[in-house]
Amino acid sequence: MTKAIVVRYTTRPDTADDNEQLIPAVFAQLAQEAPDGLRYVAVRLDDGVGFVHIALLDGDNNPLLTLPAFEAFTSSIAARCMDGPAAAHGTVIGDYHTGARGPSLPAGA
Repeated sequence: MTKAIVVRYTTRPDTADDNEQLIPAVFAQLAQEAPDGLRYVAVRLDDGVGFVHIALLDGDNNPLLTLPAFEAFTSSIAARCMDGPAAAHGTVIGDYHTGARGPSLPAGA
């Protein structure tokens, strides 16, 4: 089964743009290294200061934790935040086009 890690946080208004500017380096390194077993999305919420990151992992290994760009992003996250980051861990129970492997839903569900 696919494991999910959902992280939500709120940046200070004066650091939201800085936070967003750090994220593309993580995706660039992911594109370069193409680690297996990971799907990842980062979202800036419409309030302008809220962010949500979702990592879907096929196993116990989280390739994000080995990336220098991710380490650089997370090393100063607390200084940019006024709330969080808070992580929640779970298991995928449904999926639509993410490639996650959760249980199949019966036809018509």
